[in-house]
Amino acid sequence: MLALVTGSTGLVGNNVTRMLLMQGHQVRVMVRDPRVDRSLAGLDVEVVPGDVREEEAVMTAAMGVDAIIHSAALVHIGWTKEKVMHQVNVEGSVSVAKAAQKHGARMIHVSSVDALGIGSEKEPANEETPREGKIPCPYVLTKRAAEDELRAMIPEGLDVVFANPALMFGPWDWKPSSGRMFISVVKKQPPMAPRGGGSTCDVRDVSVAIIEAIKRGRTGENYILAGENLRYYELWKKIAAITGRRPPWCRLGPLMAMIVGLSGDLYSHMEGTEKEVNSAAIKMGGQFHYYSSDKAKAELGYRNRPLDQTLMDTWSWFREHGYLPY
Repeated sequence: MLALVTGSTGLVGNNVTRMLLMQGHQVRVMVRDPRVDRSLAGLDVEVVPGDVREEEAVMTAAMGVDAIIHSAALVHIGWTKEKVMHQVNVEGSVSVAKAAQKHGARMIHVSSVDALGIGSEKEPANEETPREGKIPCPYVLTKRAAEDELRAMIPEGLDVVFANPALMFGPWDWKPSSGRMFISVVKKQPPMAPRGGGSTCDVRDVSVAIIEAIKRGRTGENYILAGENLRYYELWKKIAAITGRRPPWCRLGPLMAMIVGLSGDLYSHMEGTEKEVNSAAIKMGGQFHYYSSDKAKAELGYRNRPLDQTLMDTWSWFREHGYLPY
């Protein structure tokens, strides 16, 4: 199989690229900078320049491929960057879909559980949970809009499967995405953790399922690729224990969460750019993003390795590549 991977320098895309090569497939990657950076160094891939927002470039990159794994996206939990997020997450996804449709390639659209509904601490959400309750920040809205646009193209011949990963950790996180949380817990040792919780999984397990979706996924279906559901307070304590750092003392209370969020907004306004700590991120962190992967387990053979193993491997990789001290 010849597969085109977008977002190949990101966490999911880089792991998918490496997994495809390990399975003996040919891989073409589209990158904005034609110079191969260290995330792709030494990999036997065909590199083509282009941006997912450029339809012509995507059309050229997709020529002759059997499948397109579209993992390129702009991720930021906050209130800003709506315009550029729409360009990348929505318009870019439509460009890739048009290329897949024209060249007869199956498309795996790597979305997010943030495009779906939200459950509760006692009742995890699944693919059928109503898509409501999430904080309506641009990232959530654009990931949902991208799925809506692609779903509307299915009657016109688009063969697309939607993969919805949860909070991922693991190796090859060159431009730390969800790994920023891991790094923050290790470096800053915050005294308080967010009030809510999430579903934590290993990006390598997610990558295997994404590739399996090429041959086993059903057109138009969503597949949640989640993991262990636990409070952020418990997750942060696990990270602290594995890395030998001080664990958080407690969870943020409602009043403190509001103060921290508004303070982050004020500081961002003064600096002229939105920081990671802002009211949208704090509100998202106060929700329980718990999910069930039963559908993906049944149809794609999705499996989760132990969370402690994932966290240990993440810790080792970040240290080996200079992101964290030994």
